[in-house]
Amino acid sequence: MTRINQRIVLASRPRGEISADNFRLEDAPVPPLAEGELLVKNLWLSLDPYMRGRMDDGKSYAQPQALDKVMEGGTAGEVVESRHPDFKPGDAVVGRLGWQTWAVSNGAGLSKVDAARVPLSAYLGCVGMPGVTAWYGLKQIIAPKAGETVVVSAASGAVGSVVGQLAKAMGCRVVGVAGGPEKCKAVVEEFGFDACIDHRGGDLRQALAQATPNGIDGYFENTGGEILDLVLARMNAFGRIAVCGLIAGYDGQPIPVNNIRAILVSRLKVQGFIISEHPQFWPPALAELGEMVASGRLRYRESVAHGLAAAPEALKGLLKGRNFGKQLVKLG
Repeated sequence: MTRINQRIVLASRPRGEISADNFRLEDAPVPPLAEGELLVKNLWLSLDPYMRGRMDDGKSYAQPQALDKVMEGGTAGEVVESRHPDFKPGDAVVGRLGWQTWAVSNGAGLSKVDAARVPLSAYLGCVGMPGVTAWYGLKQIIAPKAGETVVVSAASGAVGSVVGQLAKAMGCRVVGVAGGPEKCKAVVEEFGFDACIDHRGGDLRQALAQATPNGIDGYFENTGGEILDLVLARMNAFGRIAVCGLIAGYDGQPIPVNNIRAILVSRLKVQGFIISEHPQFWPPALAELGEMVASGRLRYRESVAHGLAAAPEALKGLLKGRNFGKQLVKLG
């Protein structure tokens, strides 16, 4: 019996916000395996803000998503058949097999993981790319010392929630920024931040000043927008800013920065980074994050959409901040 693969391809490039018309759901037969190949049943699909940028045909740090090709994305699944010497049926694997239910792979970019020790879905979140992003940006760029104040935007998200917990473990005062009282409550009560500012809650300038009475030494930037301007004005001398994402501008909106003079006046370090360019840091980061999850010292949340067809709307929701924690699509 021939297996049928469901896949979503990029049908057109968005103009502004993404829409359902930008995607196309297709069925295709799963081809037989050649020597050196394996068949993976994808069980989880990762949705991440970077996907919006790659849907455009513009200059960026990576090639644009190709039209009429399977949408790129991280996956976690199980090997069902194998003609590859390093993989056997039943192996739990993570990789970048894209928006599809089945995938034939030659093994490149696939990693076997221990799904008994850490839940499989977590390898797409806090023990995956988002977690390593948090670990690197905090430890290698911000490099905070105990007693310093670190502010984290999108603090309830897959990256921000890990940043805050790592910073707390390093002895810092940690202030999050999130959207809505429910998320802010979880940031403090579940993830252990010292305070959280609701960016929809009124006077952000006053709220930030109250939460950071000694100024700000480190800032982990996920969003851009008004909060970046306010943080710049409160940065202490020789503060460090790790720029991970600018989601506020991913749908084409401008991201004005008025307090750019603070970079000079306060002698700030502002560094953007792409975690895929730092492979040497993945093993130590994943080892630490995996141990923290297994021991219960690192907490996380997941927002789960069900079925491949739900992925486009879930991505749109992610870009609007509707997710809570890591945005996933459950495929199996």
